Amino acid sequence: MSRPQDPHKPFLSFGNPFRMMMPKASCLPPKLLELLKDFEESIAKHLVKLKPAEKEDVLSMFWLRSAMESLCGIHTEIKVLITELELPVCDWDEKWIDVYLDSSVKLLDICIAFNSEISQLNQGHLFLQSALHTLGSASENQFVKARSSLDGWKQHVGCKNPRLDKCFSAMESLVLALDLPKIKNSSKGKVLMRAMYGVKAVTLFICSAFAAALSGSANKMIDIQARETLWAEAFTDLQTFVNTEIRNRYSNGALTVLEELEAVDASVKTLYPIVQDGVSPIQAEAIHELKSDLETSADQFSRGLDQLAKEVDRFFQVVLTGRDALLGNLRNSGNVSNHLQRSHSFESQAVR
Repeated sequence: MSRPQDPHKPFLSFGNPFRMMMPKASCLPPKLLELLKDFEESIAKHLVKLKPAEKEDVLSMFWLRSAMESLCGIHTEIKVLITELELPVCDWDEKWIDVYLDSSVKLLDICIAFNSEISQLNQGHLFLQSALHTLGSASENQFVKARSSLDGWKQHVGCKNPRLDKCFSAMESLVLALDLPKIKNSSKGKVLMRAMYGVKAVTLFICSAFAAALSGSANKMIDIQARETLWAEAFTDLQTFVNTEIRNRYSNGALTVLEELEAVDASVKTLYPIVQDGVSPIQAEAIHELKSDLETSADQFSRGLDQLAKEVDRFFQVVLTGRDALLGNLRNSGNVSNHLQRSHSFESQAVR
């Protein structure tokens, strides 16, 4: 780690939303139109649910975990949509397959980078445990040892993780592949590509916010101008709300936008001068309370990291199983050699 809300707006229009938002979509067969409508409405519901009631709740670990849960849900739902479209992989355009394989390996890279940073923060938690253990002992040098542990904590959370820089690079390349490809002769292909556009846009937004929270900087955050879809209004509302709050906090000099990490940092800053200068009899009771505050915030921080890591792992598995299923279908269709070669080329660039 290197360092007045508007009321919710309805995300659905009355009448035929596709006719108003995207005239060509209304020319789709009714069954396909209904499938796309249901899928886009589901994305909008995920986004509306993610909007916090208060801006202070934007980047707690609970919100990040909820955002990852939503991503898992959306990526699972597009698998269901592909099945319902009855569009076998052998009928996919090669460009669709290449874009999917390239995008999925970059998402796996991003998950690895996130888990790397979460692991690094968990290692930093060991310094806090050491400081708390020392303060609870009767050691003659307990304050010297505690100060050393707190110094270790501060240095550790101030270290940059190079994998996060590569994570931003991966997201920038995904932005370039965000635009919808032109589909001429396949109604099912049009539905699939528009649905994938929604999945990619929401994934990029959430991963960008996640990376900004973990990296300690908003400099490389991504702002996506959503095309007209049923989820575009909810998306723009949430993206503006979250990205503005992240940028505001960092511009005000915040070390982090993570609520739980901020609480730990505040406890450490209050406790550090006392263990540095020594404790007078008058301060003995105060240090007991400060130690208790640090124990509480450190415990919440550690539990939040564990839960967040599990959700990132789950998203990794969702992406990986989808990718493996596509490659398996390509093998079964006898159309795998070129794609596998390109896939291995993409994977050789992955962060490991």
